[in-house]
Amino acid sequence: MTASSHARAAGLALRQLLPSANDYRGASRTWRGDLLAGVTVGIVALPLALAFGVSSGAGAESGLVTAIIAGIVAAIFGGSHVQVSGPTGAMVVVLAPIIAVHGLGALAAVCLLAGLIVLLAGMLRLGRTISYIPWPVIEGFTLGIAVIIFLQQVPTATGTEVGESTNAVLAALQSLQTITWPKLGWSLMLVALVVIVMLVSPRIHPRFPGSLVAIVIAAVATWAFDLPVDAIGELPAGLPAPTIPILDAQVLLALAGPAVAVAALAAIESLLSARVAASMADTGPYDADRELVGQGLASIAAGLFGGMPATGAIARTAVNVRAGGRSRIAAISHGVLLFVIVLVGASVVARIPLAALAGVLMVTACRMISIATVRTVVGSTRADAIVFVITAIVTISIDLIYAVLIGIAVAAFFALRQLARASGVHREELPGAAVPGDERIAVFRLEGALFFGVAERMLERISELRDVEVVVIRMSQLQILDATGAQVITDLITSLERRGITVLVKGVQARHLALATKVGVLASLRHQNHLFDDLGAAVAHARSHVQRSAAS
Repeated sequence: MTASSHARAAGLALRQLLPSANDYRGASRTWRGDLLAGVTVGIVALPLALAFGVSSGAGAESGLVTAIIAGIVAAIFGGSHVQVSGPTGAMVVVLAPIIAVHGLGALAAVCLLAGLIVLLAGMLRLGRTISYIPWPVIEGFTLGIAVIIFLQQVPTATGTEVGESTNAVLAALQSLQTITWPKLGWSLMLVALVVIVMLVSPRIHPRFPGSLVAIVIAAVATWAFDLPVDAIGELPAGLPAPTIPILDAQVLLALAGPAVAVAALAAIESLLSARVAASMADTGPYDADRELVGQGLASIAAGLFGGMPATGAIARTAVNVRAGGRSRIAAISHGVLLFVIVLVGASVVARIPLAALAGVLMVTACRMISIATVRTVVGSTRADAIVFVITAIVTISIDLIYAVLIGIAVAAFFALRQLARASGVHREELPGAAVPGDERIAVFRLEGALFFGVAERMLERISELRDVEVVVIRMSQLQILDATGAQVITDLITSLERRGITVLVKGVQARHLALATKVGVLASLRHQNHLFDDLGAAVAHARSHVQRSAAS
């Protein structure tokens, strides 16, 4: 390929990751439904953005900025037509300990670094790697996040101080040691009020904005009765001016680990949400690589305006699709609506009690857990149940990213064990009528997978042969062969030949031939004619060899 061809290919690949007029194909027919869906999602997103901002330690303003800036940027540059992005519960779980350790000043730098990592992942075409995460890992991860989100609301719901520990369980227990009356009673009353309204609202109408109505009622009650509970506090009537964080070597070194964790979570959650959205309605396929590019740009933009790292939000995306959103106009209008609310209603939003936001997130956390899904995973196979439980426990007790990595590792272990059990080495009878000397010939069939986890065990039986002059190894039924398996075959052939046993190899598949040649399987044979494509020819050669040996 010439240099100009490479340049054209690179240009085409880059254009595929950028917005185009095709993104809005059909919008002329769906724009009314998209605008309505955008308003619906905006109403749902407002309390969540406020709550996630407060819960992360970044503040309600940061949550709103993220929903506005990241929501619009990701909608324009992302790879999904209906994805709605912004602050999410999973990101709060990762971000809260980072802010607690490094301070609020590190937020912009983490946003920028994480955004750059996600952007780079998209440009390197790493979007499809999400398909390698097993379903039990995803569900265990989701369950763990839901538990952490619920526990993180305990201090706000009880009107107590946040615990010092970065572990959600310990922090919740520590916060209960600072209970004061009557603040505890009034805070719990507001939480109960919000929970009741949110639970009853679906029965009124599926699209009834229960969380928003609950917060309005709680805010009115707090103002009318002058309840002694904490409120959001003053918010600016508009977006803050963009600022570029200072990234010197010391800052980069200190925040590199947290930024990688944030980036990994942003990529995983966004791609999962986009994949779910693509299956919910006929809105066209999503581009996983472009989605990463869009989410990376969204986090960078949000960080410049004082926001949080953004991800695709599964709950808000689902609301968008169910409300009739079919193009990017819906997600863009949701961000515009939130911006208008900030411009004209900042003073009203500032009076919302924090306990009401805690109630919203507690209900949201509970709704993240599907009892039916948990039963399905636990009741499927023992291996899947173990992977699910381990992922959930590690998520709650240690770290989200470690949980995903450990869950994948455990799932891979069980997958390899299952693959090993389906593999084997079997001795076969020689084809055709028996002739004298057949007892000096052994035919072995390798089947399944010959890889690092099973190669030694599979071939021990062959290496222990006695009173045999010729061994025929059939490889035509071998489905998987890796370098370790090929090396074990090479060592086996060398060992048998050293003992005076002639080895014939039959049926090396075309897809395994290059590997077998490079590792040395063919070179280890005594003669190049000892490689066969037909079993009959291999057995005939073996019988001839035995007869010549007996005659001599």
